[in-house]
Amino acid sequence: MSSKTTPPFIASNLAIDFINTQFGVGAERRECLDDDGSVLAWLQQANVLSEDPEKAPAGIVKLARELRENMRDLIILAKQGRAADPAVVNHVLERGCPIEKIEWEPTEAVFVKKACKRDMESESLLQPVARALVQLLTEEDLQLVKECEAPDCVLMFHDQTKSHRRRWCSMASCGNRMKAAAHRARKKAG
Repeated sequence: MSSKTTPPFIASNLAIDFINTQFGVGAERRECLDDDGSVLAWLQQANVLSEDPEKAPAGIVKLARELRENMRDLIILAKQGRAADPAVVNHVLERGCPIEKIEWEPTEAVFVKKACKRDMESESLLQPVARALVQLLTEEDLQLVKECEAPDCVLMFHDQTKSHRRRWCSMASCGNRMKAAAHRARKKAG
C-alpha cells in the first residue's frame, strides 16, 4: 500500500469501499491501488482473504482498476435507470467463482460443505468485491448509495442511517469541515 495514500473504509459496503480506493478531485486526487501489492494489501485490510497469498498475482492492479471503473459506472448508471456493460464484473465473477467441496469433519463425524478459492489468481482474489457489488445492485435500494455533499469530495457511501439523511462520507472529516464552513458563512453574513 502506498504509504501516503490510506484507503478510506467509510462506505458501510465492501463494493463502495473498493470504488473509493480512488478519491479526491483535481490535484488532490489520490490512488490507493498503485501496484499489485497495494491491491493485495487492500483486500487484506477489507478482510476478504481467507488465505494469505505469498505475493500478489502479477497484473492484479490493472484488473482491479478496470473492475473499479466498471463498478462505478454500473452504480451511477443504474441509479439513473440506465444500463452499463457489466463485462469486467462478470469476468471476475465467472473466473473467480469459488469451488465447493465436501470435507469430512472428524469431530462431528459428518461431511461439511466448504467453499474454496479456485486459485490465487487475480479474479479469485477480487471475486468477493464483485459479489458485493452484485448484492448491492440486486438487493439494495440504490437511492441510498450517495456521494458526499462536500464539494471537494467524491467518496460514495451506503446510507444505512434510520432517517436516510446522511450527507457526508464521514462526519469526522467532511461533515465537521462543512458544518464549520457554514457556521463561518452565517457569522460573516450576520
